[in-house]
Amino acid sequence: MERAAQRLSASVRGLAATLIELAQVRLELLSVEAQEEVLRVASMVAYGAIALASLVLGLGFLAMLITVALWDEHRLLALGVFTGLFLLIGLVAAWQARERVKRGSRLFSASIEELRQDREALDP
Repeated sequence: MERAAQRLSASVRGLAATLIELAQVRLELLSVEAQEEVLRVASMVAYGAIALASLVLGLGFLAMLITVALWDEHRLLALGVFTGLFLLIGLVAAWQARERVKRGSRLFSASIEELRQDREALDP
């Protein structure tokens, strides 16, 4: 009887250790996914800021281009190049930000999948 109790106690301790290890792994996975989400949001904010700044500068140069349009011909070339450059940078950054927003977040998707697999493995 005492030997059976010892085996049961050892089995319960082993089960508890396994459950604690499983919980630790899942929490670590949640932590990694949260960090990835923070980086994704930070990059979206950075691309949005670049897009906004570049578009504002591009519009400023466009205004100067129109203002100087009837002046010397040499100034038009420089202003036209800068206007096109800033507008292109702004449009590319805005497109990148839009694509990242469209892709959306898959926050905790790997953890959810792992928990689903764990539940399926435990179902009889």
